[in-house]
Amino acid sequence: MKKILLITFTIITTQIAFAQQESAFGDGEWFLFKMSYSGFLKAGNASLHVKESKLNDKNVYHVVGKGWTSGMIKWFFKVKDRYESYFDTHTLLPYKFIRDIDEGGHTKNIEIDFDQKNNKAHVNDKKKKTKAVFDTKPNIQDMVSTYYYLRNKIDVSTLKVGDEIRTDMFFDEENYGFKLQYLGTENIDTDFGKIEALKFRPYVMAGRVFKEEESLTLWVSKDKNKIPLRIKADLRVGSLRADLEAFKGLKHPFKIIVPN
Repeated sequence: MKKILLITFTIITTQIAFAQQESAFGDGEWFLFKMSYSGFLKAGNASLHVKESKLNDKNVYHVVGKGWTSGMIKWFFKVKDRYESYFDTHTLLPYKFIRDIDEGGHTKNIEIDFDQKNNKAHVNDKKKKTKAVFDTKPNIQDMVSTYYYLRNKIDVSTLKVGDEIRTDMFFDEENYGFKLQYLGTENIDTDFGKIEALKFRPYVMAGRVFKEEESLTLWVSKDKNKIPLRIKADLRVGSLRADLEAFKGLKHPFKIIVPN
């Protein structure tokens, strides 16, 4: 269960390309996702909410991501996660990241302050009561801000099937390189109707959780919003899926081919 929450807050962050254009999101945007296991068992929900704010006199977007179990699963594996990111309204580079999670009794409470000028991450592990400083890649992102940063730069006209997009993130105490492959367009059925989507293949590490590197598939709306519509994950045991269930505060019209 905790892997689908990481998928929802991490993998959906990997939208693409680097052409400056009109902003894809703004203050007040909110998403709600529903998650299911093996296609029928309700697993939980996740949400993302954007607000304009101030951090140390800097104009920032403050994004709060939450994840929680529901239905039968919560009785034997309870999850309550909260992720927060404060990133610059102009550069979209993060200044602060918070991860406060409880996943079946496994807890973390970590705050990271980013020094983008000197490429440093100041990590405060509140649970372990330790502080440390780590080197980061230039223009590093956290796992929440990456979504908004790359989503805002996407240029559909330049994407070709087979294109690979890479980005750098800092998570907990490590730098991560992430690769995503563009698979083309597809019309998918959603709770809102049939929608034209961009389809991607995020690459993950095969092993204990995922069957293989190609175990994930991501669908993103082919409009100016570039919102995540669906994520599928093939696991060692069963499969997980997250679908957009509700939204509000979109900056642009949500394009639906055939409404329900």
